[in-house]
Amino acid sequence: MSPPLLEVSGLCSGYGPLQVLFDVSFRVERGEVVALMGSNGAGKTTTLRAITGQLKVLSGRVTLDGTDITGRPPEELVSRGMALVPEGRGMLRDLTVAQNLELGAYRVRDPRAVASAFDRAYTTFPILAERRQQRAGTLSGGQQQMLAVARALMSDPRLLLVDEASLGLSPIMTETVFDLIATANRSAGVSVLLVEQNVLALDLANRAYVLEKGQVVDVAEGDAVKTMQGRLREAYLGRGR
Repeated sequence: MSPPLLEVSGLCSGYGPLQVLFDVSFRVERGEVVALMGSNGAGKTTTLRAITGQLKVLSGRVTLDGTDITGRPPEELVSRGMALVPEGRGMLRDLTVAQNLELGAYRVRDPRAVASAFDRAYTTFPILAERRQQRAGTLSGGQQQMLAVARALMSDPRLLLVDEASLGLSPIMTETVFDLIATANRSAGVSVLLVEQNVLALDLANRAYVLEKGQVVDVAEGDAVKTMQGRLREAYLGRGR
């Protein structure tokens, strides 16, 4: 059997002397959408930063398609087929939509591949095609989130890491962005690790893990993912989400 596309084993990490993650383990298989759920401060973003080489790994291991990538720099991970949609979207506000998308393909050397990536982005996100010459800072929050996802897909990744896609969005726009992530998963075959506190993310997921105080405290897969929503609302995320 082939190894998981992404496997995190016994991951411990943090900020200076402050350890935040304690023995975190999970996996993402090829073609899957996996949700990593938890409230604010649970360690979700820290997990992504440790995976993508932005934080020092104290112990544990991260593998991509069976290759140990623990502590490798972010630019190397992009070349290996990983792309990150960061929390807060990371827009270059004074650049146009098209210029932001072009930055997502900065490691792609084949002009034909870049042109195909633009076509794919504009087909998946038609509003971006309409606004390709508009400055990113003038887009709505939902449109900026679409641009962030589309920019990450410009490198034609095998694995898309999405940090809090729903942050600051209305419920309707959140559903729209989640639908577009699901479309990218289905049409492009990209695997997705969706880091969220919004329980609507579970509607997309093949498997879900819950982080609390830097530890995995709950796991569900298949039909059990759908039944996780109720207990997450009450136990981890609050009744109002």
